[in-house]
Amino acid sequence: MIDLHSHILPGVDDGAQTLEDSLEMARKAISQGITHLMCTPHHNNGKYNNPAEKVIQGVADLQKELDQRGLELTLLEGQEVRLTEFLLSAIKRDEILFTDLDNTYLLIEFPTNEIPIYAEQMFYHLLNQGHVPVIVHPERNAVFREEPNRLISFLEMGTLTQLTAPSIVGIFGSEIQQTAELMLEHNMLYMVASDAHNLRHRTFLMKEAYEKIEKIGGKEMVAAMQQMAKDLVNGDSVVRPNYRAIK
Repeated sequence: MIDLHSHILPGVDDGAQTLEDSLEMARKAISQGITHLMCTPHHNNGKYNNPAEKVIQGVADLQKELDQRGLELTLLEGQEVRLTEFLLSAIKRDEILFTDLDNTYLLIEFPTNEIPIYAEQMFYHLLNQGHVPVIVHPERNAVFREEPNRLISFLEMGTLTQLTAPSIVGIFGSEIQQTAELMLEHNMLYMVASDAHNLRHRTFLMKEAYEKIEKIGGKEMVAAMQQMAKDLVNGDSVVRPNYRAIK
């Protein structure tokens, strides 16, 4: 299983704080059936700054620690990038990591309580340059929770979306869970990732999430999400589901 979103690198953001934290998270990931884990520390969100070079070194260091202990987990380099007006220039400076080596897909986080007014224009420029934005956990954004159909304009552009596993399991409360269910029922969420930060309230819940997803969309939805995760790592073209507006 591939998990595209985690905060397992030690001491770089609000995820794992120590190497032991990271090792415990790795063991938990393996127990969930995860074989490939993307390390996506927060970048440029006003509190944490983790440019590409720093993440690449951090992943190499942690992979060495896992290998020395016989922990069979392949770490991948990535970032959870906060959307700002300076994203395009950061890409030009090679500060941004994509999910693939061809610089096609990148994980983008919106502020919790708003959709930036420049978001669609920024995504237009990204797509024109061959970069496909992946909006992470839209079900947790206050605007999308209030008006889920606001997501449609982004989907129409070709943007992808990533559901966070704890959302559909109910860890973040019933409102976010219900939003996630509604979005899934209308094919507005294209893949799922753990967004694991620790082993307490924000752990790996991929198995549990896929069980919930199967109840909503069947084995076909699960298979499509797993394939899309694989495509994002490989930089391959993706097959988007037929999303529907919520009536």
